[in-house]
Amino acid sequence: MQDPLPFYLSIAGPTAAGKTAAALAIAREFDCEIISVDSALVYQGMDIGTAKPTAHELAAVPHHLIDIRDPLHAYNAAEFARDAAALIRAISARGKLPLLVGGTMLYFKALFEPLDAMPAADPAIRAAIEQEAQALGWPAMHAQLAQVDPTTAARLAPADSQRIGRALEVWRSAGVPLSQLQLRSQTSEPEGASTKGQANTHAPLISLEPQDRAWLHARIAERFDAMLAQGLVQEVQGLRARGDLNAALPAMRCVGYRQVWEVLDGLSPATQLRDKGIFATRQLAKRQITWLRATPHRHVIACDQADALATTLRTARRLVQAAKV
Repeated sequence: MQDPLPFYLSIAGPTAAGKTAAALAIAREFDCEIISVDSALVYQGMDIGTAKPTAHELAAVPHHLIDIRDPLHAYNAAEFARDAAALIRAISARGKLPLLVGGTMLYFKALFEPLDAMPAADPAIRAAIEQEAQALGWPAMHAQLAQVDPTTAARLAPADSQRIGRALEVWRSAGVPLSQLQLRSQTSEPEGASTKGQANTHAPLISLEPQDRAWLHARIAERFDAMLAQGLVQEVQGLRARGDLNAALPAMRCVGYRQVWEVLDGLSPATQLRDKGIFATRQLAKRQITWLRATPHRHVIACDQADALATTLRTARRLVQAAKV
């Protein structure tokens, strides 16, 4: 078993909550390197729809786990936990503060409460499941999952193709239900994290949460409009033109990309793209906030208040100072 991780600071929050600005402000005060905690930013060629940091922002502070995968190849939470842990150790060894920033809550969970070893993706099994799903439909695959892993099936919608497919893949490759592997992870000792439910001074989490949901909704709409104006549709057209990507890939199921892909496939009218994209982003933000509110050791910042950035900086100073005591 490896030694506990060195001290690191995390900033989480729903999409459009201001995480990038907060991270850059902290990085200006402390000697930081930023580790992205975002399942979309890992993909190359997906810049507009992921709100990827600008070239100026990337140059201002070293960033990690951005543009590390081709969209054809999936990246999962277990890989993130492994890569992030290695980066935290390396950054700390350089005498700098590791600063984790993002909104992919499963990635945070995988680092705070390490998952049991999951079977690697098996292309042959995955292809067989996809073929069965095309013939039978995903509700029928969901029913199959309910026979072998009722716990996982109970929390998944019958049309949640990505998660149903992965759960079936785990069962067929490992012979163990996904829920059983996850249960093992919950009873294991986390590496470098606090006991669940207790304050964590070793790896504190700053959580940016709006008090007024309307504020966040307005920012989400403004950001999606900006993405459309910057060429989101053209970006997806370019990805489709490669010829080797499809709508079932995790990269293409990212919010925004999925809605544009459906329009280009003729499955949804272009006139509904904006509304569907904004709605999907709101739903993502809702899930992110729900996860954060179930995380008792977080330090909450009301990100819709005028002094949010100053409050975030004060909180970061206090947490870093407490780690030195």
